[in-house]
Amino acid sequence: MSRHTRFPHSPGVASLPRRRFVQGLAFAGLAGGSGLLRTPALAAPGTSPQVLRGTTFDLAIGAREVNITGRARQAITVNGSLPAPLLRWREGDTVTVRVANRLADAPTSIHWHGILLPANMDGVPGMSFDGIAPGESWLYRFTLRQSGTYWYHSHSMFQEQAGLYGAIIVEPSQPPPFHYDREHVLLLSDWTDLAPDALFRRLKKAPSYDNHYKRTVGDFARDAGEGGLRATLADRGMWGRMRMTPSDLSDVNGHTYTYLLNGLPPAGNWTGLFQPGEKVLLRLVNAGAMTYFDVRIPGLKMTVVAADGQYVHPVTVDELRIAAAETYDVIVEPAGQDAYTIFAQDMGRTGFARGTLAVRHGLAAPVPGNDPRPLLTMDDMGHGAHGGAVAPVEGGCGAMMRHGTEGGCGATMHGGGHDGHAAASVTHPDSERGNPLVDMQSSPGGPRLDDPGIGLRDNGRRVLAYADLKSVFDDPDGREPGREVELHLTGHMEKFAWSFDGILFAGAEPLRLNYGERLRIVLVNDTMMQHPIHLHGMWSDLEDADGAFQVRKHTVDMPPGTRRSYRVRADVLGRWAYHCHLLYHMEAGMMREVRVEESA
Repeated sequence: MSRHTRFPHSPGVASLPRRRFVQGLAFAGLAGGSGLLRTPALAAPGTSPQVLRGTTFDLAIGAREVNITGRARQAITVNGSLPAPLLRWREGDTVTVRVANRLADAPTSIHWHGILLPANMDGVPGMSFDGIAPGESWLYRFTLRQSGTYWYHSHSMFQEQAGLYGAIIVEPSQPPPFHYDREHVLLLSDWTDLAPDALFRRLKKAPSYDNHYKRTVGDFARDAGEGGLRATLADRGMWGRMRMTPSDLSDVNGHTYTYLLNGLPPAGNWTGLFQPGEKVLLRLVNAGAMTYFDVRIPGLKMTVVAADGQYVHPVTVDELRIAAAETYDVIVEPAGQDAYTIFAQDMGRTGFARGTLAVRHGLAAPVPGNDPRPLLTMDDMGHGAHGGAVAPVEGGCGAMMRHGTEGGCGATMHGGGHDGHAAASVTHPDSERGNPLVDMQSSPGGPRLDDPGIGLRDNGRRVLAYADLKSVFDDPDGREPGREVELHLTGHMEKFAWSFDGILFAGAEPLRLNYGERLRIVLVNDTMMQHPIHLHGMWSDLEDADGAFQVRKHTVDMPPGTRRSYRVRADVLGRWAYHCHLLYHMEAGMMREVRVEESA
């Protein structure tokens, strides 16, 4: 048996007649049944992105009409494909990629997410180069100094949302520390029929448009009956002063998005083959613009062996949450039945991506229903039992928890963490004070690395947490950080404004690093949303709750009310992007420039 499974060429995106059918209405008979069933006739089992191998590549970025939901829409494609082709490289090789812009009226770019390379090859317009103008080409060339599962996407406006993304597999120069018989790439993404710039405008005007689950009078009566009228009134008052609802888990969800697996909607039933008794490596990539996916395969354990392309000590789970831009490698051992459902529901439980592992094409297993919709609690936002009275804040900045913090704009929350830390005092930067773009602040007690996240706690399944991830190697640098930089993730929900330290990207000074230094970056999430934070060009070596090196990543997820730290070695000169990888948060201002410079 070959270690690697070659994927067939994909003709593109399946054409399906109706959005509701595409999103899973056809599975009503599957969810409650048992045994094996045939997939709908409109499905295209086995379809996967085309695969390109070698060291020299030509990629043409263009536009074409696709039909994912029953309505024809324009997409951004690579070599006519959505998703873009799967690129298979090898550690140690020098790859050359010529990217041609065939778009009629828009510049474009490609960023190689998580790949270590020179700054002028990173693909961020305005930092590493000027972008690729219509009718022009750009030659990327770099030597691969790593292996693992990565991905690539546009860094030009909203092209990533429109389809310009694909997976990268870098084969290791040495055998991995685990065995497998075949592999499949599972590329998760979110698709909207709206033009992405129109979706951004809607978020600015009506950021809660997709939140269909705001609490009602009936919910109030039920909560009062269970918890008492006084407690319920206090709870509603607190949420009201924060101008947020506990059902506000994601800015864009399944009411706008169709969730895709390898470019196919749920009814498309992407299928990967296996033979009983094989160990199958599944390479999970979250290429979603705004979506956290909770992934499980009912009936199968998943053994996590790599995170963000880097080997970790194996940990076996039933389910994992994958933030936007993260990758995980997991091994499964299917046996005892002929088909298993790959189920990836969004964090807000409004939809799902779906595929199948099977012994032959055309089979399907029961598809589970979405889990119950979770609700945010004060503990989720670093408040918990340490909260106090809420008082309005002058200047229209929302609400402030009064705990002796002066001058803060928004809600200052003190809370213990799931790591056993006591509530800690947090100093907020002056740029947050009286800032009309900041409507909340937090004082988290710790990183909460052992918390699997909202909607995943105590669900009866073994769920991966960051605390489970431990690199198979020690800190590759070995030095203690020489200095510390603290940044606060800030935002204003009603204005859909997102930033670092209350300063939008356009008005922020670059973060300057000295070439060769080892520093610690501390992130404090002052918002009520999760943010996956990505530093280009350098690894982010996450520290555990005691400040020791734990796991190497390229994207660090930041749940609300957490304080997490990681070590960075500034070992590549140049200008680098540093941003939230929720696309519309980045475009709304949660981005900084990092400059690595020779010390004076």
